[in-house]
Amino acid sequence: MKLVRDKIPELMLNQGKIVEIRTAMGREYEFMLMKKLQEKVDEYLHERTADELADITEVLHCLADVRGFDWEKIEEIRNHKNNERGSFKKKIILEKVESCEQRQ
Repeated sequence: MKLVRDKIPELMLNQGKIVEIRTAMGREYEFMLMKKLQEKVDEYLHERTADELADITEVLHCLADVRGFDWEKIEEIRNHKNNERGSFKKKIILEKVESCEQRQ
């Protein structure tokens, strides 16, 4: 049992397969989206393709919808964080942090 894209059952039927489906109810949908996100992240870590990143993005969009988050608002928050804290594009690795008191 797993969450699939909306057109997958129809595609399988067109291939002559017999499918049994149901619609996720209540919080099950969010839970299944989180499982799908983990699945797609694992696949990305293994395959590292743009296709898997597109799948991750689709799942994130659906999770945002479930939680009532507007994607434009998420982008606004992301941009604000980039302006305040930066992105990850400079590839900075934080090796160690010491307080000023520890150095004295």
